[in-house]
Amino acid sequence: MQDATILEMRDMEKSFNGIPVLKKAQFELRRGEIHALMGGNGAGKSTLMKILTGVYTRDAGTLTLEGRELNFQTPLEAEAAGVAMIFQELSLVPTLTVAQNIFLHREPRRAGGLLDDGAARRRAAEILKDLGEDIDPRTPVELLSTGARQMVEIAKALSKNARVLIMDEPTSSLSETETQSLFRIARRLKDSGISIVYISHRMSEIFTICDRVTVMRDGQTVLTDECRNVGMDGLIEAMLGSGSVASLTYRERVRDPDARPVLEVEGLDVGNRVRGASFSVAAGEIVGLAGLMGSGRTEIAEAIFGVRPIGAGSVRIDGKPVTSTAEAMAAGVALVPEDRRRQGLVLEHSVHDNFMLPSLRRFGRGVFVRDREAANKVEAAVRDLKIRTDGLGKVVRLLSGGNQQKVVLAKWLARNPRLLILDEPTVGVDIGAKADIVAIVRAIADKGTAVVVISSEFEELLALSDRLVVLHDGAVIRTMERRDIASEEVLHHAVQG
Repeated sequence: MQDATILEMRDMEKSFNGIPVLKKAQFELRRGEIHALMGGNGAGKSTLMKILTGVYTRDAGTLTLEGRELNFQTPLEAEAAGVAMIFQELSLVPTLTVAQNIFLHREPRRAGGLLDDGAARRRAAEILKDLGEDIDPRTPVELLSTGARQMVEIAKALSKNARVLIMDEPTSSLSETETQSLFRIARRLKDSGISIVYISHRMSEIFTICDRVTVMRDGQTVLTDECRNVGMDGLIEAMLGSGSVASLTYRERVRDPDARPVLEVEGLDVGNRVRGASFSVAAGEIVGLAGLMGSGRTEIAEAIFGVRPIGAGSVRIDGKPVTSTAEAMAAGVALVPEDRRRQGLVLEHSVHDNFMLPSLRRFGRGVFVRDREAANKVEAAVRDLKIRTDGLGKVVRLLSGGNQQKVVLAKWLARNPRLLILDEPTVGVDIGAKADIVAIVRAIADKGTAVVVISSEFEELLALSDRLVVLHDGAVIRTMERRDIASEEVLHHAVQG
């Protein structure tokens, strides 16, 4: 029965170094429901889930699972009680097979203690079949798609007899098709009586897949309700406070109708992914590239920046052809890539050093760097972009996703770009950071910078863009003024071709 409560966390408190991060937080989970847990960075949701999974012990409060009050001291205790978590950064070993990953450290054994690989494959196949997935248990994980790896993570959790499954940003790296497959699996698990805590920054998903939602802010629970009773605006208000909805809502911008084009793309071919694409972006204009994954959006962005070779056609910045990254940067092009962790940052370096990388010549004096001048510039960027960090020497890996993305933005904005290209600028960031990034992009465009935005979230494209270029199978099929788009559904139909 979905109405039966399987998990209760009451008056949960937790402090670190005397600083409270949970303040009598509440959370309830029913059997066979998908329950969204939302909140910005520092809201307390991660700490709450780490208490549930045995990573942290609570300072006060009660945790009741299936009628028994428990106090997990380790993750193994939580797993034994039926609680499992699928983390945003997948925990599989790429060189091992699917079956070996599912039963890692719990391998079936024959008499005498030898590993029974055949039994592991058979049991793995049964679990995957129950999930409706056709994945060969003998396949090395490194050969699987991201979506298939996500399914193996779920199978691994189910092999431990999990009754409470926590999904942390499960669709952040999935295509639309893989996301729909994940939703199908989640609904199947729900129907079988498994309860899911669903953590995501993609608010549209919450209303697609979840039954109820709990919102945390400043360590407290501020809302728990049926999703159908809340609505998008109510969710934003709960997470950010009153007056926050406007920051993520489209407003028509005042632009110079005579502004000259900064970017001109004409007849562009890129490999076998982009065919004859043509469009332009004027100074002070924000143009969104709308299309499904695989439509050629990222390939166009990388060709403009010189990362991918141009097969045919041309890219011009302020009327001058650009064919390489060096030429693009010299012309004032900046690219914030889709994968900030691998392409946009040196994770083990500091905020200061990441900021400096594209601007070393600007702050250089021979082989030396003008440290004070550089530090002043970084401090100003940290302040202006609201980057939350303990100091300029903070290792970037330790920052939240939203603050990492702001560091990537900051390092390129220091070059005063003529054209700023943003590929999935808010993927994996919380709603507060998303509102900040939207405001930053609008301010950049207001100062005359041309902006290209790529996003899989139509609501984000509609909130930011002045004009949308619609891509399908590598070709531009339509250009639309934002003011002429009445709803997200209109854009969705256009993207479908």
